[in-house]
Amino acid sequence: MQANRLTKKHSVSGQIEPSDVEAIKAAGFTAIICNRPDGEAPGQPTIAQVAAAAEAAGIAFHANPMVGGTLPGDIVEKQGEILRGADAPVLAYCASGRRSTALWMLSNPDQLDADERLRRAEEAGYDLEMLRPQL
Repeated sequence: MQANRLTKKHSVSGQIEPSDVEAIKAAGFTAIICNRPDGEAPGQPTIAQVAAAAEAAGIAFHANPMVGGTLPGDIVEKQGEILRGADAPVLAYCASGRRSTALWMLSNPDQLDADERLRRAEEAGYDLEMLRPQL
């Protein structure tokens, strides 16, 4: 698991495994957000499996799954609520980190301007320029 930092408080990654949770905790993360729905790919751990590992490790866990290629307003809003309310730092994950980054950009919990959000996404390895009109 490689965490890609967006801000001091928010990082994203691709799929994590339950066995990654202890390392996530050791890296200083206090909460995990799952943005990947169950059953998206064969062999991926379920939300419940990762949530159980997080609970056992004493890390807050939030499920906010989003199907790739969509950006439903309620999911964006919930992501913002979780990010603003969580003890930092937070790790959000999906298949690659791209969806989690898009949700961070659209929910804008850090009140950054559009150019800054796009720059940080690019530095983390995600080209999301196509979202500019929505920012």
